[in-house]
Amino acid sequence: MAENTSNFIHDFIDEDIAAGKTEKVHTRFPPEPNGYLHIGHCKALVIDFGTAKKYGGICNLRMDDTNPAKEDTEYVDAIQEDIHWLGFDWEDRFFYGSDYFEKTYELAEALIKKGDAYVCELTPEQFKEYRGDLTHPAISPFRDRPAEESLDLFRRMRAGEFPEGKYTLRAKIDLASGNFNMRDPVLYRIRYIEHHRQGTKWCIFPMYDFAHPIQDALECITHSLCSLEYEDHRPLYNWVIEHCDVPSTPRQIEFARLNITNTVLSKRYLRYLVENNIVDGWDDPRMPTLCGLRRRGYTPESILDFIDRIGVSKANSMVDIGLLEHCVREDLNNRAQRRIAVLKPIKLIIDNYPEDKTEYFDITNNPNDPEAGTRKVPFTKEIYIDADDFAEVPPPKFFRLKPGGEVRLMSSYIIKCGDIVKNEDGSIKEIHCTADLEVGTGTPTDRKVKGTIHWLSAEYAQDATVVMYDRLFTEENMNDLPEDKSYIDFLNPESAVKVENVKIEPSLAEAANGEKFQFVRIGYFAKDTKNENTFNRVVSLKDSYKPQ
Repeated sequence: MAENTSNFIHDFIDEDIAAGKTEKVHTRFPPEPNGYLHIGHCKALVIDFGTAKKYGGICNLRMDDTNPAKEDTEYVDAIQEDIHWLGFDWEDRFFYGSDYFEKTYELAEALIKKGDAYVCELTPEQFKEYRGDLTHPAISPFRDRPAEESLDLFRRMRAGEFPEGKYTLRAKIDLASGNFNMRDPVLYRIRYIEHHRQGTKWCIFPMYDFAHPIQDALECITHSLCSLEYEDHRPLYNWVIEHCDVPSTPRQIEFARLNITNTVLSKRYLRYLVENNIVDGWDDPRMPTLCGLRRRGYTPESILDFIDRIGVSKANSMVDIGLLEHCVREDLNNRAQRRIAVLKPIKLIIDNYPEDKTEYFDITNNPNDPEAGTRKVPFTKEIYIDADDFAEVPPPKFFRLKPGGEVRLMSSYIIKCGDIVKNEDGSIKEIHCTADLEVGTGTPTDRKVKGTIHWLSAEYAQDATVVMYDRLFTEENMNDLPEDKSYIDFLNPESAVKVENVKIEPSLAEAANGEKFQFVRIGYFAKDTKNENTFNRVVSLKDSYKPQ
């Protein structure tokens, strides 16, 4: 988030500072360690860390591990790696929600003693049945249970005397509230499940709506920034702060979450893709996870640019994935060195070129970066060109190689097509050409050659695998599917097309894992970090997205 930009969150903070309510802005980013961060989380963390940075404040990183069912230290480590990759740091302000279990329990006991909470024994089915509607209040038969009895039951719940579902602890607020979150919500439930940090110490766990405001207040967070679905929960957030003895009063502010076309951002759905081997793990280059985007070749700069461009709003909207692609394309256009790759190689023999000669042509590494210099690319009698750059029966306005036609080999000679040798099945075995050795790399004065194609020396070219990645889903709005369809029904069968026996420049064989290039006339690619000698397409060269 650009520090000189402003939004409605900053307007609220400015008001609090002007009114003397806030001296130093203190935010937090509280991911749940039950999966890997995705581009939607990225928006939240940029808002949290970026807001603190703008105001010269601080931002905590807190693992929201109050629900132990799916949590794992693997995700904790991955979340920290992703945040650092984006360029943010929390220094010594790293916490776990479970750090506050004991204090949260003490505050729950205090609510019971004050008559603001009680132990309820409605079953989940009864709870739903007694919930009421807009014209009828909820019913809670155990609301008037004496505080002493609730306190005894709550302590025995902690001691593990009761089975799951037998009791819950509920806040005593307003059974007739129009906001159903305030109809005596559950604060604690019994769960016999091992916690990734606490082990089996606890068998009762606080609900998020109870634990989160307490955690914010204990850390003296000034502004609790969260996504829009928590707007209806804000009265409960404030109730907890007001009724518990905590050292500060955070202000909750909600913003619209990120929705992107042709993308699923539900962690539950993403986990299904991983666990059912529909994708190659959380870091599959088609996944919207930050580790997946990183493996594909997205840069942190391009992602931060994307987040900055979409801005911060109060209304939910759908962002075109083309904008994200535009941002990485724009970034890599300026920084990625150019290299040659021939995806569908056809051998081309230059009949009038010396048999044993090798010469080297200087080719620009990046025309947008003069300091990137040039590199020397070997040229020999036998070269490879791409099958798409030749047509026996060319369509109209085909300016590449064709029978009897001429083209320029990039940064090299002009060649004229001669004989075509075919295999028994009719496929092309090799193409014979002659080079204009007199003109060389110069421009002929007696004719105009329109087409330019890329090439590689057959002797020096190396073999590689290229994966042409595309959007994972075919449907634009994956949040609005037909009732009889699942998101799995809209998987794009062309989202990962592996191309074997690709010919690449010799220097590419030494590329570092994750290193990014523009394959001239093809697209932007990154060396895969998991599969040897494999390059992932980050994005094509063509940019159909028109920024607003």
